[in-house]
Amino acid sequence: MVEALRRRRLAIGGLGLVALSLVLSVHALLTGLGPRGLAVLTEPQPADGLRRIIVLHALLPRVAVAVIAGAALGLAGALLQRVLRNPIADASTLGISAGAQLALVAATAFLPELGGLGRETIALVGGLVAVAFVLALGWRRGFEPTTLALAGLLIGLVCASAGAAIILFSGQYLTSMFIWGGGSLAQQSWEPAEALALRLVVCAVLAALLQRPLAVLALGDAGARNLGLSVRGVRFAVVLVAVALAGSVVSQVGVIAFVGLAAPNIARMLGARRPASLLLLSPLIGALLLSLTDGVVQAVNGASGIGVPTGAVAALLGGPFLLFLLPRLPVHTMPPQESGPELGAVSRRPWRRMAWIAAALATVTLLALCVGRDPDGLALAIGPAFGDLLPWRWPRLLAAMAAGAMLAAAGATIQRLTGNPLASPEVLGISSAAGLGLALTIVLVPGASWWLQGLACAAGAALGLLVLLAIARRFALAANRMLLGGIALAALSGAIVTIILSRGGLEAFAILAWLTGSTHQVTPELALAAAATAAVLLAPFPLFARWLQILPLGDATSASLGIAIKPARTWLVVAAALLTGAATLVVGPVSFVGLMAPHLARMLGLRSAGCHLAGAALVGALLLALADWLSRLVFFPYQMPVGLFASLIGAPYLVWALLRSRR
Repeated sequence: MVEALRRRRLAIGGLGLVALSLVLSVHALLTGLGPRGLAVLTEPQPADGLRRIIVLHALLPRVAVAVIAGAALGLAGALLQRVLRNPIADASTLGISAGAQLALVAATAFLPELGGLGRETIALVGGLVAVAFVLALGWRRGFEPTTLALAGLLIGLVCASAGAAIILFSGQYLTSMFIWGGGSLAQQSWEPAEALALRLVVCAVLAALLQRPLAVLALGDAGARNLGLSVRGVRFAVVLVAVALAGSVVSQVGVIAFVGLAAPNIARMLGARRPASLLLLSPLIGALLLSLTDGVVQAVNGASGIGVPTGAVAALLGGPFLLFLLPRLPVHTMPPQESGPELGAVSRRPWRRMAWIAAALATVTLLALCVGRDPDGLALAIGPAFGDLLPWRWPRLLAAMAAGAMLAAAGATIQRLTGNPLASPEVLGISSAAGLGLALTIVLVPGASWWLQGLACAAGAALGLLVLLAIARRFALAANRMLLGGIALAALSGAIVTIILSRGGLEAFAILAWLTGSTHQVTPELALAAAATAAVLLAPFPLFARWLQILPLGDATSASLGIAIKPARTWLVVAAALLTGAATLVVGPVSFVGLMAPHLARMLGLRSAGCHLAGAALVGALLLALADWLSRLVFFPYQMPVGLFASLIGAPYLVWALLRSRR
């Protein structure tokens, strides 16, 4: 009875949303028609020429694209969730959309001759490559939801950073691609609608043919094989159809996030359980969701004059919806932090190992200052040449080392505070929240000082970390809930940043440069400020060592040992947030140093809290110093942003950590 009442309420709410969507669409059309209304179409006059063109070739195609793209994403999400048995699978959470967008950006910048293949083909290849990485990780662990979502976040972050770097280096003419990538449904003809409609019909027919195999897959892999079903073949076919749908949408309108996540889940809430009903209802709900979102966007844009991309607004709704799904996901336990095959033997002389790390850092620092590259190969700067190059090299190197030490200390703190070995400022979305604070400051306070920008980053990071800790407490510190909460936080922060970028202007270009983690413009004053900030923020950590040693043992044990739990956690949260905010300001939101450095420190046997923190800070400084040096050498004559280069190192490490964490 209660379930039937709930479904009835959902159905009534759905009908209300349909009515609202129709009202918004009609409002947009009437606004475009002007005072004469439908007479512009039925009884045209010479003065109505421009309005007729706007309505017939811009507004009506936009309505059609919203319906068709929403249906395509809803169908793609239903296929992915059914075949992977994962309620949070869709093109955005699995990295498909990000991979397709990166492929399009890279092809436009470096291989424009590939345009003859068609945007859909390029997007399909990019989406397939991205999802192949994600599924390769998930296959060994039974396509467990948290693993797939975390791997999808990884692929998405790397693709977003790489795309931003390409756009930044390719000049202003590609900046509009970033805004387009936010999911703009603005149209100039019926061609995108016709292309999407054709692909939707073909993929819908293929999905109908796969309906029976999907029903058999519900019995489990073993049961499906016993009935003679080729499980791998069916999975590949279903994923291929889903990627084709998502890639087609990305190629025409950019990234529309989370519509494919929400539509199948809403369909199941309405009672759709069998593949036939799920595959039929999900596209309808997806079309409704995107049409409604675009109607709201058009109304807001018309009133404010700001061209907000529809995809960014859809992503704004996706983060809260993912949080709504958290209680409905199965719980998977994570391994204890101080166990696992990736940990080395406990060092009896930890200070000796830290001395070796410090020596390696000094060596890399000397090499970075003295060794560069010119058209003839590697070049050693000595004498006058060293003096000429030193003012250009030492600021960015010092800033990178300071940022690396801060990120590493923040990562070690968060991992111990949450008991989660995969936690880090980047993976948990804290860096994205810090970036949101920076982006808002750049827009609201033009010409803001470095210190004000740093405080804004710290405030964003603190708010993000407090939200995650609240989620963790709500779900008894379950690690997978924490990770999924971080993904939701990253999605929400990223959507707001995309909306800010859609405004264009110099602020957008400054945010793009920050997204890539560029240190090219670091001045001596900024470098010294970063180093001083790192020294001040890291100084209290020896006092925090006892807290970090005891708190992972649990609240009861910590309280019995005299730890004031709430004040201790509050201080640690503030410290981690300040470190993340200051470091993110220098090297951007993606580097994975906060994940790698604490792991590497434990692999070296630095297990006690004090030694672990000190060792992680040294390793973090070493990693970003090495990344800063190699980013100048490997891609000569270009210089890859240090944050992006570090993320290309950190991404494989996170893949390895995911594979090892549950062996």
